[in-house]
Amino acid sequence: MFSQKNNGTINNNDLKLAALPYYSFGKGLGITSPDSLFKLNIRFRIQNRVTYFSEEERDNLYEAQIRRLRLRLDGYVGNPKFLYVIQLSFAPGDVGVIEDGENINIIRDAAFIYRPSSNWSVIFGQTKLPGNRQRVNSSGALQLTDRSINNARFNIDRDFGFQVYYINENLDAFSYNIKTAVSTGEGRNWTKTSDDAVALTGKVELFPFGSFKKNGYYFEGDVLREEKPKLLLSGAYHQNNNALRTQGQLGEQLFYSTTIRSLFFDALLKYNGWSFMTAYMDRTASRLITYNPVDVSNFNYVHAGSGMDYQLSYVFPSNYEIIGRFSSQKVKEEIKVFTPNVDQYCLGLTRYLWEHTFKLQGEVTYSTLNYYNNTTLNNWYLRVQVEIGI
Repeated sequence: MFSQKNNGTINNNDLKLAALPYYSFGKGLGITSPDSLFKLNIRFRIQNRVTYFSEEERDNLYEAQIRRLRLRLDGYVGNPKFLYVIQLSFAPGDVGVIEDGENINIIRDAAFIYRPSSNWSVIFGQTKLPGNRQRVNSSGALQLTDRSINNARFNIDRDFGFQVYYINENLDAFSYNIKTAVSTGEGRNWTKTSDDAVALTGKVELFPFGSFKKNGYYFEGDVLREEKPKLLLSGAYHQNNNALRTQGQLGEQLFYSTTIRSLFFDALLKYNGWSFMTAYMDRTASRLITYNPVDVSNFNYVHAGSGMDYQLSYVFPSNYEIIGRFSSQKVKEEIKVFTPNVDQYCLGLTRYLWEHTFKLQGEVTYSTLNYYNNTTLNNWYLRVQVEIGI
């Protein structure tokens, strides 16, 4: 594998590929053949949670569930330049409701990676696209129990296709990464229809003061307490030609295809236990609303609009962390009659027992939904979550 360079270049010696990030305190359970021609790493993680909801116009209720149950396998075959990654999900929230004609969404990642050098990676298969910062982070590397409302609405998620990454990171000098993808545009495990259109994605990441400790821009919170300020600035553009779903790679099927364009800007700053993250997301489409040609009362629409996230946290030396987040989401004028603008406030407390791989999380979240007819609904929830993995 590729070794650490003396000039401070990031160590790519393990299988935490920049193209396929996940949080790992260690390296899981590893098996290597006697002739070193085969390597398999096994990892799992579990998120169990209980949530109490109080929403206007609905009865109060609580929900207890296994939010995520993931199994991940990765390694190489024949040569460390030829790698693979497999990630499977088993929790009901991950798999979704099984309906007639639908695929079971167990497969999250299934990709082959060719890495000719420590800088270049070529990926073929299904995995995350190089989109917004929070979506690229593993759900196991979050400070709060879920990603923001803007990530839920505007992210570009996983897709099947080719990706090419150029990684040029140095711990103590200006660094940059360039990430590109050509994919189907229909999302993971899609087999319903096919066409000749593709989705195109490009992303640039800049590190003005050098890269973070141990790929620290792939997990939230400064759990490693950076001794020097570290800053990430990134921007991404995604165009999904002839998209068939309401959120591009996600959502219900549209009655007619449309071209969806997404824009992402992110900033992340970490220093001495403090972490600040902000993000801007925007989605537009050539056709926002599509109608059933047989029955015009039946329609569907692209979830278009824009949003901002602001997230600030501090990790105490005792490994307790306080987190605050504010998110604001505005939808396009054409679809305001169907869906509200939303402001959301989150306050969280996390206890890291084994960094992000074993942690206890508490969160209270308050949301204001502003509808087109000037009515407002105020909802909140209280949640406790335990995460453990290897």
